[in-house]
Amino acid sequence: MQLSVRKREILRRVVEEYVATGQPVGSRALVERSGLSVSSSTVRGELADLESLGLLTHPHTSAGRLPTESGYRLYAEELVETLEGRPARLGIDLRSMRDEVEEALRVTTEMLSRATRLLALVSAPSLETASIRRVEVLALQPTSVMVVVITSTGGVTKRVFRVDEPVDTGLVAWASEYLNEQLVGVRLGTSAVRRRLAAPELSSRERAFLGLVGSALLEVGSEERPEVFVGGAAGLLEETRSEELEATMRLLELLERRAAVLELVSEALEPRRPVVHVGPEVGGGAVHDVSVVGATYGIRTKALGAVGLIGPLRMDYEKAIRTVRAAAFELSRLVEDVYEEA
Repeated sequence: MQLSVRKREILRRVVEEYVATGQPVGSRALVERSGLSVSSSTVRGELADLESLGLLTHPHTSAGRLPTESGYRLYAEELVETLEGRPARLGIDLRSMRDEVEEALRVTTEMLSRATRLLALVSAPSLETASIRRVEVLALQPTSVMVVVITSTGGVTKRVFRVDEPVDTGLVAWASEYLNEQLVGVRLGTSAVRRRLAAPELSSRERAFLGLVGSALLEVGSEERPEVFVGGAAGLLEETRSEELEATMRLLELLERRAAVLELVSEALEPRRPVVHVGPEVGGGAVHDVSVVGATYGIRTKALGAVGLIGPLRMDYEKAIRTVRAAAFELSRLVEDVYEEA
């Protein structure tokens, strides 16, 4: 939408004044509080034009204006464009938690919700993007073998295999040693895992045994949805105004469905760039009067997860965008230490 510089400035000030006070913004108050170097009558004309464009509206009982969904959207999109450079620090060193990625994601979620009083969502990388930290092959009984896979995120997966004949304990010990020599540091879900399980220099007996126990490595995370950490529901309810309560309750009902949560936090996000979804853009049009501010995090070649803040239309968008950028930046620094790019 093409707006003059003055109209954009007036729209910005209306949004920020309404977010701060919760009261419709009149032309006189706008001039007095913002220091605009134009008359109240000029501002009234601009407000009327912005209303005709669908960016502002006004309650029947007041001469003041408040933003529409379109007004919030235009304001937030321009904010995203102006916030450049390295984000501010989040206030916590996540890189010290490189061996506890799950805990780092949980801490980030809690910090986001506390800092903004909004609903915070952080999606974890899928398990198959983790690298292998340790593999143990153990003979439980003469015909039972257990494989334990420990990943770089601290995840532990166990599988038990039963065979028809007693297992050679020497073969079991060899398999543990070989898998750790060849696969520690290799990312799950890559072709490198399959290649090393069927290396041509291995004997047919060794390849057959690895073909059995190696399926534990190939299947880790293949059927799992990424975990989503949610925080701040209580704070969101505390901050919700009466006219926003219905929308907030619909949102909380939506969050009970795991797939919907994943869609909300990652829908249409662009790598390394925050985006804002307002009103009908959220949840495929299923949720109104709600905004989502989100960003992805990951390694240079791939986005691994997303960070999001959800709240009413009347939110502090600048604070939300800055906070999400900072969180995504810190999480990217963390996962670059943890995940291989190959």
